[in-house]
Amino acid sequence: MKARTPTSDAVVLGAARVGTRTKALTPQLHHGEIAVINHEDLDRVAAERLVEAKPAAVINAARSISGKYPNVGPLLVAAAGIPLVDGVGEEVMSRIHNGVAVRVEKGEVYVGTELIATGTRQTLQTLEAEYEAAKVTVGEELERFAENTIEFMRRERHLLFDAPTLPDVGVDLRGRQAIVVVRGADYRSDLSALGPYVREMRPVVIAVDGGADALRERGHRCDLIVGDFDSVSDEALRSGAHLVVHAYPDGRAPGAERLERLGLPYSTIAFAGTSEDIALLLAYEKGAELIVAVGAHASMVDFLDKGRPGMASTFLVRLKVGPILVDAKGVSRLYERRIRKRDLALLLGAVIIAFLVAGFTVRDFFVQAFGILWDSIR
Repeated sequence: MKARTPTSDAVVLGAARVGTRTKALTPQLHHGEIAVINHEDLDRVAAERLVEAKPAAVINAARSISGKYPNVGPLLVAAAGIPLVDGVGEEVMSRIHNGVAVRVEKGEVYVGTELIATGTRQTLQTLEAEYEAAKVTVGEELERFAENTIEFMRRERHLLFDAPTLPDVGVDLRGRQAIVVVRGADYRSDLSALGPYVREMRPVVIAVDGGADALRERGHRCDLIVGDFDSVSDEALRSGAHLVVHAYPDGRAPGAERLERLGLPYSTIAFAGTSEDIALLLAYEKGAELIVAVGAHASMVDFLDKGRPGMASTFLVRLKVGPILVDAKGVSRLYERRIRKRDLALLLGAVIIAFLVAGFTVRDFFVQAFGILWDSIR
């Protein structure tokens, strides 16, 4: 991984932008500001959003790589040439406020002349060393992850056999194809590659939280939005899609409060798994003949990035919907070489018209030439 420029000793100045949740902070973060976050094991998706915002620096109250598992997020930040000061302590979240001018010198953070916090000024080399060390110790985290997964599976195994009670979502999925969009790794490239598929097949489009904004960026509309609605814009929520709130098994639904404030109608599904699991299960139980997953989380690292202790519900849901579930990359490869009948008909029509025009042109030429020759003979 190649960094743009070495930044280990540069002094950085900028206005602070503070947020305890990185995914909620990044939409508000402006170019040249200094992001102040509290994000242990900075995940890839959050790091990509930080890089897109182009902050002057990132100050992390926690350790960007704790050593539990090898997470690539901090390396992306360093490779983009963005200074990263790590492990400065949680006190920084209350001592620095939005808009305050902050100065970063090596591993020290100043507000005016006051030293606020001290941490580790990371470089690509130091992060790569921590990343490699985490590869060695990941076995312990994997064991804990597997134990949690098995324990959750004992409680949730009914997912394989029981048909859950699902609300009316206002969209008929029977016999149709569905696309489930999660704003996960590679979601942009997946959506770009799926353009021909979406235009031709016109699938039911289901977004999971911020996936709705990802679709809006590409000019696609959503039929359904599923989630707790903590990382999706008001504009996407008001787009006319049916909204399904992911509630906890005990019935609490934090996302419902936001929709009520906005005056938007919604349905609720209580589920112990992720919102992504709900979207897949919803498409399956409502009769979709094929489900295409975009940006979906499937690996252990994906779930550790999300802070999940296990992936039991995801494992069980994928066992259930597996026969009709395909990855976006596979679908895009099928469609990139496919010639549609409509395109073939248009091409054939153009060829026929070209031949007719050429024929009439040649005929007129010979008629005129014969007329000139006949006049000369006469």
